[in-house]
Amino acid sequence: MQNTMTQPPLSQDRSPSPGGGLLFLREEELRIAQDMMFFAMRDLTESADALLARLGYGRAHHRTLHWITRKPGLKVGELLTILGITKQSLTRVLGPLIREGYVAQIPGQQDRRQRLLSLTEKGMALERQLFEAQRECLLTAYREAGGPAVEGFRRVLRGLTRQQGRDYIDGLEHQRAARVSRPGP
Repeated sequence: MQNTMTQPPLSQDRSPSPGGGLLFLREEELRIAQDMMFFAMRDLTESADALLARLGYGRAHHRTLHWITRKPGLKVGELLTILGITKQSLTRVLGPLIREGYVAQIPGQQDRRQRLLSLTEKGMALERQLFEAQRECLLTAYREAGGPAVEGFRRVLRGLTRQQGRDYIDGLEHQRAARVSRPGP
């Protein structure tokens, strides 16, 4: 059995980072974590997948709707980068969503060649249904795990994410913090 040795980074106060006590992770422990990720994704996506299947859509359509919801006016090029797919693949996913009235596409104001994506009312309703199908699963898991575990889970997810995704999430966190710190009316 192969061991993977980790050297946890030390914070400014020289105390070990969360998880710092795990100096040796055996292959079997990593395999169990991988198993858990596969089961978690299967179970999290199950109800949304069923809804999408009734419409003749799949997970790529869900991801597309999710990211357009998160950033209305999203440029097609940005969506390609976020999804990490080819233009041809995006065309196969985006085409039906536009034709069936879930996504609106308008030219950019400064550069008319840009295509900016937003959800229509029909698209917002579908994305909301998909979110609600997964919301309870996430809430239940978060409540069961508790605050410190949720923070640890977020750190693990961040560690699994490449820099481009981390930068995007950091931007969302910064926007959220700015909204929270703004005084109300």
